[in-house]
Amino acid sequence: MAEPQLSVRSAKARDLAYRLARRENRSIADIVERALESYEIREAGREPASLFYSRLTASISVDIDLEAIIRESGKVHTGTEL
Repeated sequence: MAEPQLSVRSAKARDLAYRLARRENRSIADIVERALESYEIREAGREPASLFYSRLTASISVDIDLEAIIRESGKVHTGTEL
C-alpha cells in the first residue's frame, strides 16, 4: 500500500526541505515531520497570556496582592553601624 503524500507548492519550502534532508542525511518526510512537530510545540501549543491569566484567576479562589505582602512584611535595613 502506498504511503500518503504531502504536496507543497512553495519552491522555497521544497528547496529548504531538500537542503536540510541532504545536510542531516534524513528523508524529506522526516525533515517535514520534525519541523511540523517542532512548530506545533513552539507555536500551536501556546495560549495567549490573557487567556492563561483569566484561567488561572478562575481556578484560584484567593487573589494574592504581592505588593501588599511586601509592604506589610518589608523592613528597612538601617545599614552597617560604623
